[in-house]
Amino acid sequence: MTWLTGGRVVDVRSGEILNASVEVEAGVIQRVETGGPPSGAEALDLRGLYLLPGLISCHTHLSVVYPFSATDEDESPAVTVLRAAKYAKDALYAGVTTLRCVHEQHRVDLTIRAAAARGWVEAPRILGAGRAISTTGGHGVGIGCAMADGADAFLHAARAEFAAGADHIKVFITGGIADAGEGFDVPQMTAAEMGAVVRAATEHHSYVAAHAGSSAAIRQAIDAGILAFEHGYWLDDETAQFMAESGAVLTPTLCVTSSPQWMRDHHFTQEQIDKAMETGPEHLESIRRAVRAGVNLVNGTDYLPGEPANGTSVVVHEMELMARAGLTPLQTLQSVSINAAKLCRIGKLAGLIEPGLAADFVAVRRDPTQEVAHMREMPFVMRGGQVIRWDQ
Repeated sequence: MTWLTGGRVVDVRSGEILNASVEVEAGVIQRVETGGPPSGAEALDLRGLYLLPGLISCHTHLSVVYPFSATDEDESPAVTVLRAAKYAKDALYAGVTTLRCVHEQHRVDLTIRAAAARGWVEAPRILGAGRAISTTGGHGVGIGCAMADGADAFLHAARAEFAAGADHIKVFITGGIADAGEGFDVPQMTAAEMGAVVRAATEHHSYVAAHAGSSAAIRQAIDAGILAFEHGYWLDDETAQFMAESGAVLTPTLCVTSSPQWMRDHHFTQEQIDKAMETGPEHLESIRRAVRAGVNLVNGTDYLPGEPANGTSVVVHEMELMARAGLTPLQTLQSVSINAAKLCRIGKLAGLIEPGLAADFVAVRRDPTQEVAHMREMPFVMRGGQVIRWDQ
């Protein structure tokens, strides 16, 4: 049993700051009490830091290779998992205590999840999609996705990922920006194909996440029962309102159209960088439309969340971009905590500092409810009651 004391506990639901101590036992929060711990209790003094729930990042590819053209679908799974394990550890040390993967080559998210459960690797809690499912020649070509055409094939492919241990399913309903010759204005899946994947997810009490670039495909997907969307490069006001009314969740991944130096450092072609930067202004405005409409937003990076970017980590860089899109500091914190936990269906496990939830925390030096940039100074990370980082 350990007490975290001497800190300020941030209630990300209300924005209230509590001078409180937190009792942790067996990786679980036992009590949150005002004042100090009982006399003689084992305590860790946070020295005035602001204590928050561990970050939940909702769009990651741990097996990714940069540039994308260097991806080898025939790569040894051992090589893939070693690379992915390193990136998972990086994310954990950056404060990401829960990670939602939305496609991994060789399903390495599921492998790392199992290895971490056995204590073999340091990693966040992983919620995995296994392999994403793409139409033949669609956006997922060349990166180890499952390929399908027609409703029956998509139903079979989705069931296969669940059978392998996936927590959710990822599909590509439009193209994207990685290929300079690819657009995202035309749907890449039919309504029947979308409905088949939703059926498989419903059978497993789960959900479908859709890579989605534009409005028409999103509206079609909502009609088919898909309510989790990634990117949203081109959203009109009507679609944003429809998403809000439908209870849809959007992971904007603004960093993919706002990080030219990061792209150069990772050997993207100039053509790819140009396309991302051309898409950036409309992408940002689309997310502003989503914010104004009241769409539920969660934090996800697409790029590796634990890597450095713009003087901080990618995950915090994304938080700052979401604030630029119109979220308040508290809403930005919610996007990486309670909103994300709800999307991932782990609200009874993570996302708040409350008794009965996992002892997953980050701590920062200044009040993050006043300024998102205060998340940059993060000296403390705890995952499941274990101190990961404590830069005293």
